[in-house]
Amino acid sequence: MNSRTGETGVSVTSGEECRAIFSQAIGENRTYLMEHECKEILESMGIATTGFLVAGSEDEAVEMSNKLGYPVVLKIVSPDVVHKTDSGGVKLNLADEDAVRAAYGEIVGAFKYQHIIGVAVQKMADPGVEAIIGVTRDPNFGPVLMFGLGGIFVEVLKDVTFRVLPVTLQDIDEMIQEIKGYPLLKGYRGKAVDIDALKNLLLKISELVLTFPEIRELDLNPVFLYPRGNMTVDARMFVSPAPEAVSQQASGNTVEQMRTLFYPGSIAVLGATSVEGKLGYNVFRNLLFHKFAGKLYPINPKSESVQGVKAYRSITEVPDPVDLAIVLVPASAAVTAVEECCRKGVKIIVVETAGFAETGADGKAAQEKIREIIKAHGCRLLGPNCSGVINTHVGNVQSIGLVEELGKGNIGMTAQAGVYAAGILTGLRHVMNFGIVATIGNKMDISETDILEYLGSDDHIDVVAMYMEDVKSGRRFIDVASEVTKKKPVIALKGGRTAAGTKVVSSHTASLAGNDEINSAAFRQSGIIRARDNEHLFGLLKAFARQPLPRGDGILVITYTGSLGVAATDTLYLNGMRLAELEPELKERLKGILPDYVTSLNPVDYSFSMDAEQLRKTIELGIVSEDVGGLIVVLQGEILGSFVDTLRSIDYKGKPILSCVAVKEFMMEDVILMEKAGFPVYSTVEMAAEILADMYRYSLRKDRQAQA
Repeated sequence: MNSRTGETGVSVTSGEECRAIFSQAIGENRTYLMEHECKEILESMGIATTGFLVAGSEDEAVEMSNKLGYPVVLKIVSPDVVHKTDSGGVKLNLADEDAVRAAYGEIVGAFKYQHIIGVAVQKMADPGVEAIIGVTRDPNFGPVLMFGLGGIFVEVLKDVTFRVLPVTLQDIDEMIQEIKGYPLLKGYRGKAVDIDALKNLLLKISELVLTFPEIRELDLNPVFLYPRGNMTVDARMFVSPAPEAVSQQASGNTVEQMRTLFYPGSIAVLGATSVEGKLGYNVFRNLLFHKFAGKLYPINPKSESVQGVKAYRSITEVPDPVDLAIVLVPASAAVTAVEECCRKGVKIIVVETAGFAETGADGKAAQEKIREIIKAHGCRLLGPNCSGVINTHVGNVQSIGLVEELGKGNIGMTAQAGVYAAGILTGLRHVMNFGIVATIGNKMDISETDILEYLGSDDHIDVVAMYMEDVKSGRRFIDVASEVTKKKPVIALKGGRTAAGTKVVSSHTASLAGNDEINSAAFRQSGIIRARDNEHLFGLLKAFARQPLPRGDGILVITYTGSLGVAATDTLYLNGMRLAELEPELKERLKGILPDYVTSLNPVDYSFSMDAEQLRKTIELGIVSEDVGGLIVVLQGEILGSFVDTLRSIDYKGKPILSCVAVKEFMMEDVILMEKAGFPVYSTVEMAAEILADMYRYSLRKDRQAQA
């Protein structure tokens, strides 16, 4: 097709023809395109297929076959038949005219009760490496691209990978390399496929789906990959009217708005009280106890003062400007309270009250009314049904639960559940310092993406943690996370790893694209480190918040027992790391430190004879070694306290050190001393080794992004 080319890369004429095909199918109330329609669209994008000729008679089928050259394939073309192969609508490897005539008759006879458009005649494709490419639309992230090897690899092994569209060339590189069958593509027994042509195909599919939002799902299965080029053998597209475009851009300057949320100059608390046990007591008490750096205005129509601070009957009576308002009044009064805050000129409102969309129709209606109010006044709102935020650096502690002393930390965290965040603070404040914690509740307005974008800009925060139940802002989340992870690690724990029910789907791609697979793909694409569970999350946080990133993949393991040294070694190699090789001179010095009966120089096994001085000397050798990127130290729990001061006194010169204490739960007093000294302690060497590998992979990605 000769025509002008538009901004999308799709020619104007072919674009119009493609849209006409979609319009016709949708106008006929079809939810899918027939194969010849799919292939016409693909070829308009420059994607090679086995063709889309359709014969209306036996003679036409023979004539087309003679022109194409044998062997050929015949396929039923009918709007009533989606799964052609399963229903006997495909005849393969037809070698001559007689075979074509016989196959044509069998197909027409088998489907005589369906509406038959004709019979497709296609050249039989040369065999190649079989692949599957697909697209499905996720309700949160939008269109998602899938790639994998076909045949048994997809049917049994489900060896596929996903990325949210649009994709970059780097995304596609990572997709191709992370499937288990990648060695078959790269080259097996001297045979390799055309990787550049495959990348180009994936980019074209991305372009196609973004250009035509009518495509709901897409399957190219199989695609044969050759040493030169590729060929799409079969194609399906499921269609629906193009959805209205929904902007995912935040309103206003989100970072500055969120800065006011965390660093307000003044806070009004609507529902503040002096009655212990009530939420209004807890929140106001927390702000006073933690010495909030700004002005406080308790709002209570029945009190002259609250906890010793002058109170006001309404926020509108406060004589000074108010940066932030916390709403704690019952849900029935919250709509009026929010409206008064907006009239006062408050730009950030936190609604901690529950009883909204999470409770049913009446709650949803009240929440929608609040949404209309803040939109009309240009306000931003956190919640409802949340536990506010905490910023330890200015004493901005809004928690609905009483919170004791908090250290000023470098971890920023956003959690959908307020109770979850409160539990973390209660349990972990002795061994881990958080700088900012934000709970987002129903996410009516301010989302996890808004908080993440802000945390990426806060100089007090070095590492970000996220507890997520769902993702509201899809593509914007990926874009924001991709920028934040260039500067600081983001670690996410995502709930909902298993499907609660079976999803009815049309395409093979959609059947493989579960929520968890797409979430994992979005995290990989944006550089987020995904935690398996809470223990893994906190293990990662401790290491990233307190230790530098490894400079290389070589690790020195120091242990008092050989079995744990072996376990550390196994885990390092399984995670793409290795044991470091000390320089000859350092090996000789190490032999002078070790007992005579010890021969292993990495892992360094002291066999229950290690003391603090030996540990110090061994660590210092590892610090000097060029091949050591980080250290794992396995310590004897019974004498753990004897190592703390020694470990604290060493100059590590920017190399990370993680420690393991088996059954540390029984030595918590000394474990806390170690943690407070800045040394993360793990119950297993496997966890320590795995986390060092996570840190190293993040450092590599960060370096690549800096060079891009």
